[in-house]
Amino acid sequence: MSVARFYSLGSIQRSLTLGFELNFHRRNYAKASTSVSMLGMKKKKVGGKVGPMIEKKILPVETDPEKLVNYCCGSNIYKTGEDVKLAPDNEYPDWLWTIRTGEPVPLEELDPNSKDYWRRLRRMAIKKQNQLKKLNKF
Repeated sequence: MSVARFYSLGSIQRSLTLGFELNFHRRNYAKASTSVSMLGMKKKKVGGKVGPMIEKKILPVETDPEKLVNYCCGSNIYKTGEDVKLAPDNEYPDWLWTIRTGEPVPLEELDPNSKDYWRRLRRMAIKKQNQLKKLNKF
């Protein structure tokens, strides 16, 4: 094998390698912010304007016992008008008085063939896994 042939093979191999390395796509849409200033364009500010500090509004608490007994205080969301007047108990539907407002039903009391049972079981497992993940340092 002659030296010229070896050299020509080396140059072909080198050009193939260089051609492969130089022909990858360059995405110029994500340039650094310094390139904008080099073009003479105005540099954008990073932080937004800080407006005046607004103090929290303290809402008055209703203390009138007559109004607390006869009206649902805080139910009016409009500037004008008044709160909803409470009706006697017999005007409300029966199911309203059977709604469970205390602790949820224990898992042992739920039927294993119901969706509620499996949803609760899955939720408990997720909470346990999240607690275990918090314990791991890595």
